[in-house]
Amino acid sequence: MITIKRTTSGNPDFDSLRIPLDAYLAHLDGEDHAFYAQFNKSSLLKNALVCYVDNKPVGIGAYKEFDADTAEMKRMYTNPEYRGKGIAKAILTELENWAREEGYKVSLLETGHKQIDAIGLYQKMGYQVTENFGQYVGIDNSVCMRKNLK
Repeated sequence: MITIKRTTSGNPDFDSLRIPLDAYLAHLDGEDHAFYAQFNKSSLLKNALVCYVDNKPVGIGAYKEFDADTAEMKRMYTNPEYRGKGIAKAILTELENWAREEGYKVSLLETGHKQIDAIGLYQKMGYQVTENFGQYVGIDNSVCMRKNLK
């Protein structure tokens, strides 16, 4: 059974999945990892989720305020053995619902060109590629996406 818990990035189960997430991103990003890592400080996230299957933490996600109308989705990760089972979709759906409840009208996110599965998921969930925002302006490896939450 899948359950999703609203929490913060200080939750030990969130942290237990942050570690393999960071290792996975370090592998994908290669030499660019230090640049991206500075923007992914999980200790600062007050809107975080942990997804459980039979009480085992298998996925995480979070968001932070980008501006008064916009939430930026962060730290999306599903344990590899649970991928393809709807975990990431459930996490992103709950993050969007939570952001709507807090009054956000737009969701932004950034992912890398090598994260083909993530890009596909985001497109299926209604996200469209947009101009790179914030610290990602001019960064060729970044794919920025946007979705209206209305």
